[in-house]
Amino acid sequence: MTQGFDREWRLDELLDAASHERLGAALSELLGGDFAMIDNAGKTLWGQPSPEARREPLILELEPVGYLLSRTASAAALSAARNLMLVLLRAQVRFKMASTLHLESVAEDFESLKREHARLSESEARYKALSAELEARVKKQVGELEERQQMLYEAEKLASVGQLAAGMAHEINNPLGFVRSNLSTFEKYVGKFAELKSHPGSAAESWQALDLDFILEDSIDLLHDSAKGMERIARIVADLKAFSNVDRASEEYADLNNCLHEAAKMVETQMPAGINFRFDLLPLPSFVCLPGHINQLFFNVIRNAVLAIKDAGRPGEVKISSEADDEGIVVRIHDTGVGMTKEQMEHAFEPFYTTRPVGSGVGLGLATARNVIHAHSGRISLDSQPDVGTTVTMFFPTPS
Repeated sequence: MTQGFDREWRLDELLDAASHERLGAALSELLGGDFAMIDNAGKTLWGQPSPEARREPLILELEPVGYLLSRTASAAALSAARNLMLVLLRAQVRFKMASTLHLESVAEDFESLKREHARLSESEARYKALSAELEARVKKQVGELEERQQMLYEAEKLASVGQLAAGMAHEINNPLGFVRSNLSTFEKYVGKFAELKSHPGSAAESWQALDLDFILEDSIDLLHDSAKGMERIARIVADLKAFSNVDRASEEYADLNNCLHEAAKMVETQMPAGINFRFDLLPLPSFVCLPGHINQLFFNVIRNAVLAIKDAGRPGEVKISSEADDEGIVVRIHDTGVGMTKEQMEHAFEPFYTTRPVGSGVGLGLATARNVIHAHSGRISLDSQPDVGTTVTMFFPTPS
């Protein structure tokens, strides 16, 4: 800590050891070798003071800081030497004052920097604490958002499963209803045949009276219709199992043209009147795939094409084409149905998305198709215009 630049300086502070060496020889020469210097307290700084020596005060700021003494020097020489010393001491005072002022300024700047550093350190610590608190809050809020999103997803999934269940229940309930009705009627017909045993008259008369010709013919129709109904239920269950991948078949070589024909046949059994298929299939290389999944894929896409034409309420055509090049196999299924808007196309591959009422579709056809395509390292795309039609293009890469 400094003592302040504007203070009274002691003589020994103004004349250090280096000054003694430089000035001592000069004063000795100037005053004839006999001189001494003491401070205002009588402490000797140079030489050996003699009681008989003359003395000249060294006055700074109106106060003597010391004395210059000489026994042999003349009064004029001693006075001149004193004046020289005063010039030197005043210069030293100014230098000391400037030096001290500079040190005080540097010290003040250093203290200021230390205070600023402490303030910045405190501010940094506070910001770090705020940052940690903010990060914790953000993390907590992100966790809450993710939890809410998961809950919304689960709710949406439950709603989708409900739609799927409703659709499947409707699809199964329809054939189940007429099969149940057929079996009830068939039970009555069997009862008629049982009456034949106890019916009076000849067998021919009883057969005629009970109208068993009609019953027999109608029973055959009932069984035939019931069998169709059971096949329809079995197919719906098979579709559902294929969608859920319960029965995953092993990979094998398959001709995708055959898969297209098989899928078209399944759709054709329930195809409305006025809708036709047109095939434009070129020879394809054998493709290693899961045929069951590929059949399900083509079935979904072709059925969607048929339903799109049906929704348009006009006759139409589903064109099924295939071709192959060095990169792979391309299959296109084009319909002349209602087509899709841009917004509908953006959601077309989302599971359970459908524009049809419950029972007419569950929105899994294209979602399942895309999953099957991706499982075979392929890709699928849509090109559609409202009231014009839709083209579904599927690409299956083949090893080069």
